[in-house]
Amino acid sequence: MTTTAIDAGSRVDEDTAGEQLFNELIAQDSRIEPRDWMPADYRKALTRQISQHAHSEIIGMQPEANWITRAPSLKRKAVLMAKVQDEAGHGLYLYSAAETLGTPRDKMTEDLIAGKARYSSIFNYPVLTWADIGAIGWLVDGAAICNQVPLCRASYGPYGRAMVRVCKEESFHQRQGFEILLELANGTPEQRAMAQDAVNRWYAPSLMMFGPPDEDSPNSQKSMEWKIKRFSNDELRSRFVGMIAEQVKALGLELPDKEIRYNEETGRWEHGPLDWNEFKEVLAGRGPCNAQRMERRREAHEDGAWVREAAAAYAEKQALKYAQAA
Repeated sequence: MTTTAIDAGSRVDEDTAGEQLFNELIAQDSRIEPRDWMPADYRKALTRQISQHAHSEIIGMQPEANWITRAPSLKRKAVLMAKVQDEAGHGLYLYSAAETLGTPRDKMTEDLIAGKARYSSIFNYPVLTWADIGAIGWLVDGAAICNQVPLCRASYGPYGRAMVRVCKEESFHQRQGFEILLELANGTPEQRAMAQDAVNRWYAPSLMMFGPPDEDSPNSQKSMEWKIKRFSNDELRSRFVGMIAEQVKALGLELPDKEIRYNEETGRWEHGPLDWNEFKEVLAGRGPCNAQRMERRREAHEDGAWVREAAAAYAEKQALKYAQAA
């Protein structure tokens, strides 16, 4: 037997043992860590999901950052600045988690800028008024919480651990948005109308954040088998509808959906039809703000090149210094 054949046989044995351990860990609801054996498809699915999540956090800074200088008070300005900074931190946590799977951050960024990677469709809608900042906090961040809290138990360790802090901060963001809408809803007739208009426009895009219906989501089932996801798109969407159906009563506003109801037989909240053609158009890059969001991301990447180069040069200099000292 040749050396090549022996090596190939050893790799097969290692893969068999690795796959067995992987399946046992998944069955036991334990964590997979970066150095553990994992199927190539599991690694690929995680890299896609985590990097897309990271891209969404970074792109998601844009629509709210535009309102920092236009916030109606110093308090609102400070809170919004803190929120945008949180989103930047979330992106960094998630890029770091994705890097443990073997894909460098530079490659993930290049794929985003080249249009090869996606981010959440919700950030391709315009933010027209201050009330939109409230609606984003209440609806968009509320949907994020529904989607992301189960991810704290994701089977991949670095992802699950990163999500713990992300979810704590998203809870603050959701309460901040709710409080903005509550104040507007109890303000002048014009402010109340502005709040209702924002809710009307952000309601459907927020529901579509959970992804397409289960029958049109080919990746969901496998992700659930691997315990990356814990619930299907439709299950999470139903939970979110039930949550906001009660919260909107406290706001004194209305959801633009007369078909919301709780189905006693299925135990789920139901809602009216969503425009999935619009969802597909936005994902394909033809949404209201896709081009603008990507143009600004490219500009920021290009403008920051000197910082990355300086940091790399400093790191190289320090490494040489320590090597010489040793």
